[in-house]
Amino acid sequence: MGKLAIVTGSGQGIGEGIVYRLAKDGFAVAVADINPQTAKNVAKTLIDKGFEAKAYVLDVANRSAVFQLIEQAVSDFGELAVFVNNAGVAFIDSIIDSDSERVERLFDVNIKGTYWGIQAAATQFKKQGHGGRIINAASLASVEGSALQSAYSASKFAIRGLTQSAAKELAKDYITVNAYNPGIVRTAMRDEIDKKTAQIKGISIEQQQQNCLNEIYLGREGRPEDVAEVVAWFASDAAEYITGQSILVDGGMRFN
Repeated sequence: MGKLAIVTGSGQGIGEGIVYRLAKDGFAVAVADINPQTAKNVAKTLIDKGFEAKAYVLDVANRSAVFQLIEQAVSDFGELAVFVNNAGVAFIDSIIDSDSERVERLFDVNIKGTYWGIQAAATQFKKQGHGGRIINAASLASVEGSALQSAYSASKFAIRGLTQSAAKELAKDYITVNAYNPGIVRTAMRDEIDKKTAQIKGISIEQQQQNCLNEIYLGREGRPEDVAEVVAWFASDAAEYITGQSILVDGGMRFN
């Protein structure tokens, strides 16, 4: 395989942690994000530390843009080795109060964005002719539906299904497809989730966060680095015989 890794939604949060970890493993990393400034900031930090990196602006809901990104990144760095479908959005609200604009945008990014990423990466891997790794962001919410996160949970269940279907279809081409299921990871997105959930429930943000912490057997929230370690393993030679799997990274919130 080559040594190019593309990570969508990597301008902050979990995605940022993933590109740092993959860069340490020797990958040239494409920092792809809808926010051009955050992507540039992450890429610059990596370059300043001596890693190969470049920022790319990407809306994963745009199918042609995903294909174009891969074409450009391959032109910049060489053959693709790993594609991480990390980009995602969330919102908190009841089913009754969820408006069509937010639901449709969430499905466009989380489901369609992952679908186009799998499709585009698989096309490139088949062209190269010697396999590759596709790694998708599912969630704890893909294992058990979450109240006030109906659209998000539905999208993450869909990603688990996509992961399994793609793994079966692409195995003959030595392309593995796996997913990671983060639990509660302290990021800007998580801050917004806690804020909105607390507001709807009529409790303090501190109480909301404590309620979540009480569900974690290992006694702490996750860090982006915790998730990045699992992604790095999926991307490594050690995981070449693993496909179609979704691994919980939640400190022991759910067991299955």
